[in-house]
Amino acid sequence: MDKKVIAAGHICLDITPVFPQKKVNHLSEILSPGKLIQMGEADVHTGGSVANTGLAMKILGADVTLMGKIGKDAFGAMIKNILKGYNAEGSMIESQEETTSYSVVLAVPGVDRIFLHHSGANHTFLASDIPEQDLHETALFHFGYPPLMQSMYENDGEELLKIMKKAKDAGAATSLDMASVDETSAAGAADWRKILERVLPYVDFFVPSVEELCYMLDRERFYEWQERAAGRDITGILDIEKDVKPLAEQCMDFGAKVLLIKCGAPGMYYRTADRRTIGKISSRVELNPDQWAGKEGFEKSYVPERILSGTGAGDTSIAAFLTAMLKGYPPERALQLSAATGASCVAAYDALSGLKSFEELEAKIDAGWQKNSVF
Repeated sequence: MDKKVIAAGHICLDITPVFPQKKVNHLSEILSPGKLIQMGEADVHTGGSVANTGLAMKILGADVTLMGKIGKDAFGAMIKNILKGYNAEGSMIESQEETTSYSVVLAVPGVDRIFLHHSGANHTFLASDIPEQDLHETALFHFGYPPLMQSMYENDGEELLKIMKKAKDAGAATSLDMASVDETSAAGAADWRKILERVLPYVDFFVPSVEELCYMLDRERFYEWQERAAGRDITGILDIEKDVKPLAEQCMDFGAKVLLIKCGAPGMYYRTADRRTIGKISSRVELNPDQWAGKEGFEKSYVPERILSGTGAGDTSIAAFLTAMLKGYPPERALQLSAATGASCVAAYDALSGLKSFEELEAKIDAGWQKNSVF
């Protein structure tokens, strides 16, 4: 496939200690002060949108350049060494002043993941870090995780706006993924509704999760969800009509053209703009407006063979969706491949080890792969 992709934004080193496989209902059953827990080996891989989505797209057959910012330290060297195995280390930006970002991922069986995160060099990523000449040859520019990058949410998202406008002005189609916002951090004080209102007119494919999107657009609704969930996974208590569609409507009003809202284990809600608006997406991606315009629905998830960790499942499902779109698949098949990739991802501790080719996934889908009975 000769359509070039840039995957830019947040990158880090993910360190995942492997817990005993006994499922628990509450974290306190396994984690408590003073307790010694016998662990398995630590799983160490690259993480963040650049690595998870970018490398997944590369594995699935896209021509991808990765652009992230790391420090000249031990974690940075580990990231470059891992990327070298995919021939994808060449465009990393190395900083002498900042440290490399890392996450300790607590994937306790039966409990949603907990991330202990240090953003490091990601905080100083700028529009000027992206070579303009590279954008002129790019079909799709994908940017991920601005809530974990201080330069992206300061000044009402001015730098993020510069980045997305820069890509659009160069003739590329754009996609944007988000990340959870830590209320206690500087990102929690940012006006995310205003940021999205400014940025989404320059975004063709907007692919957030339902929780992070609700936090950004409707904080009161988000807190009400938390109360209803009572400590359980929020996505298990949502109603599509009452909870998800109002958020989608706001995103479309702000200017999103193709919207994919990740709803965790249940699946993904999708919506696309009218034919005229879809027709404005860069011709480099060769999107067929007749196929893509005026779509709306919910793609249920597939039942995974096993569940080891949800790390990267959202990122890789987006990677499959975008890659399938670039390869010319119709939206219905792209969504199936997206859901199938997410189900494959959770069968491994890291984001990439569980990935399967589109051919394998299509065979499994066509053979009647069971879907989860939710919504």
